[in-house]
Amino acid sequence: MPLWPGTAPDMKAMPGLEYAAPRKEHLIAGKPWLEVADVSRPTMTVYAPQGKNTNAAVVVIPGGGFEVLAMDLEGTEICDWLTSRGITCVLLKYRVPGAPYDWHCKCRPDDYEVPTMALEDVQRTMGLVRLHAKAWNIDPHKVGVVGFSAGGFLVAEISTHYGKRLYKPVDAADKESARPDFAMAIYPGHLALENGKLNPNVPVTHDTPPTFIVQAENDDEDGVQQALTYFAALRAADVPTEMHLYAQGGHAFGLRRTNLPITHWTDLADAWMQTIGVLPR
Repeated sequence: MPLWPGTAPDMKAMPGLEYAAPRKEHLIAGKPWLEVADVSRPTMTVYAPQGKNTNAAVVVIPGGGFEVLAMDLEGTEICDWLTSRGITCVLLKYRVPGAPYDWHCKCRPDDYEVPTMALEDVQRTMGLVRLHAKAWNIDPHKVGVVGFSAGGFLVAEISTHYGKRLYKPVDAADKESARPDFAMAIYPGHLALENGKLNPNVPVTHDTPPTFIVQAENDDEDGVQQALTYFAALRAADVPTEMHLYAQGGHAFGLRRTNLPITHWTDLADAWMQTIGVLPR
């Protein structure tokens, strides 16, 4: 379903028409991944839980450097995991390319700025999920987010930018809370400045939701410092946080199984969601 009744706010020009194409030059667990790009009409797709409904929902935010979206690796495949646990999955297709990536110069002029278009789409999605909570058999107090890479940055952004919409309210959905009840940031980026301090555009407070973090020490894309810096900020604000670092795994591993221990991170996430009351023990 579309996020916006008309043109999305603060809409910027796209390089062309939306497209989807397999990326084969960088295989994940021996398989290509689906790239979606030039998204000017953001949508969310709702996947019903399998088996017993836990009444929880998770908004899934794929990565792709704000340039493209890894729509299966960090999207539909994540929904397969969540729905199998009795969780309603809401897969977000947000607007890309967009800041901090700038397709006009094929560059990132400021890796740390607020990704306005994408964050507006996340805020809107959170409101829409809560607006439809009764119809979709969702507990409006058990709505979380999970994001990967750039999507992990958006997890941190929505965890700290939920109090005020970045856009003029459209309808009743924008009167609902945009705050996640829990958050999972998987190999997040854009969080640590070069001096090791937290990106000031991620204003962590005690009200930031409980957070689960996973990253590999040999991540050569965003670097393990991203997770370390965010974890330190969350702990300093006394936010309940659980972090898992693995020696190997690189970047953009999703949940595709390999012989590396990191590919079993969802088992740890399941256990964490049990401890915070999202999943039954």
